[in-house]
Amino acid sequence: MDIFMQQLLNGLTLGSVYSLVALGLTLVYGILHVPNFAHGAFYMMGGFVAYYLMSAMGLGYWSAMVGAAIAVALLSMLAELLVFKPLSKAPPLHDMIAAIGIMLFLESLAQLLWGADFQRIPTPYQQMIDLLGITVSLQRLLIIAGAFVLLIALHLFLHHTLLGASIIAMAQSKEGAKLVGIDPVRVTYLVFAVAGVLAAVAAVLYAPINLVYPAMGQIVITKAFVIIVMGGMGSFAGAVIGGLIIGFAESFGGYYISPDYKDIIAFLVLVLVLSIRPEGLFSKGMR
Repeated sequence: MDIFMQQLLNGLTLGSVYSLVALGLTLVYGILHVPNFAHGAFYMMGGFVAYYLMSAMGLGYWSAMVGAAIAVALLSMLAELLVFKPLSKAPPLHDMIAAIGIMLFLESLAQLLWGADFQRIPTPYQQMIDLLGITVSLQRLLIIAGAFVLLIALHLFLHHTLLGASIIAMAQSKEGAKLVGIDPVRVTYLVFAVAGVLAAVAAVLYAPINLVYPAMGQIVITKAFVIIVMGGMGSFAGAVIGGLIIGFAESFGGYYISPDYKDIIAFLVLVLVLSIRPEGLFSKGMR
């Protein structure tokens, strides 16, 4: 039972991180309607910015998280201004190629600025506590709690504010949103900013137990794409539930089958789900 509970907690930790990244990807997809391959690089930059703020500038963990969230939000909006907006009338393939270019550029920039070595973000939550008969680090509980708070906050923002309603309207129909007076440019920048914040916070929460390195976003964005396809492209609920499913599948599969196949399990789950529900777990559309 202790082993089962440990894997359950590990899966919840992984699933929380995956869900946050997948939600940011889902938000951007709802506006652009193309996969944003650069989102994993924004996740990586969030980790590195926090590492720099703590190691070079002496900021605390929470201050570095706020700084990283602001920096990545600005970086995400800059990508929209300089890259995606000029391609707004181009075929979707151009956006995809541009996103890959941003990803490669940011990874090279991170390697130039901070090197290719693995870095660790120090955390004030290194304590180990007993929970339900198992020993768990406080940082893992912080990841779960932080993700839960962000998910609730994002849900309330989307469904109980005018700005959130504007995002949902834009995702459903740009033309319809314009007809009712919604500024599509403003909403698009807002979406990129929110997605950047989610990616940065996820990175800073997870980095103390997973390290920071230039390629850290590649595997995460791959899992995020699996999640949003499995959950239903553009589905808020699908991103959350899909992230948790992949997290649990990797945790239990890595322990009971083999850790060598941990990363393959996500794709096996995707194939299984799509063979039963080709449209994904939830109907398409941001909810």
